[in-house]
Amino acid sequence: MRISFIGAGRVAHHLAAVLSQNHQIVQIYSRTLEHAQALASQVAAKATANIAELEPDVDLVIIAVSDQAIAEVIQQLHAQFTDVLIVHTSGSTDIQVLAEVHARAGVFYPLQTFSLAREVDWQATPLFVEAVQPQDQAQLIQLANSLSSHVYAYTSAQRLSLHLAAVFACNFSNYCYDMAKQVVDAQQVDFSLLYPLILETAQKAVQYDPKQMQTGPAMRGDQNILNRHQQMLEDAKREDLKKVYNLMSQQILQSHQTKA
Repeated sequence: MRISFIGAGRVAHHLAAVLSQNHQIVQIYSRTLEHAQALASQVAAKATANIAELEPDVDLVIIAVSDQAIAEVIQQLHAQFTDVLIVHTSGSTDIQVLAEVHARAGVFYPLQTFSLAREVDWQATPLFVEAVQPQDQAQLIQLANSLSSHVYAYTSAQRLSLHLAAVFACNFSNYCYDMAKQVVDAQQVDFSLLYPLILETAQKAVQYDPKQMQTGPAMRGDQNILNRHQQMLEDAKREDLKKVYNLMSQQILQSHQTKA
């Protein structure tokens, strides 16, 4: 396939790299030319910061920009790519944002966290596709199957629920790691001592029902420990961490208060 990318961020970086192994990446567009050039040089594509310079002779256009920019981008692309399949890579943006403007609209969403410094295991990464037209959906499924062993045709509502769940499972949990590091850093304690605990918790979460694996003072209703932790955060003048601690402890306590 001949594929062009709109956006040169983390998702575009990883997706263009893996697709370039078996497909031709024609162009990379970014509002910042240097960003487009950096990615284009890695996938043997042309770089541009001018949407009017995009070549219409492609099979697929992948929009990999921030969610709030997708509606504006499709308005700009529609006239140039009238009969070309255009997809976005967002987990939470409805396909209708594209379909209201463009007849051949679709979604190609990888459920993964992307960092420029880390490679992605595409075979293990779930990919979710959706398209307005059946033939386009079949094409996206075929493309997804060439990358991953876990391909699903999900609706926008299903994809949104996954994205919300991913925020809890990934973004919020990572912020919890950040808060944990702040706590031990304040006492000059090595954060790496928590690594085995973090890995074991993640391993249990993927093997069992997370609710059944919950441990800790809030689950046990151990008010003495809860009070000591809260006092420690108060003494350290970390009201921000105390608020999060109290909220999460209360939610855990309520969730497990009827447990035998």
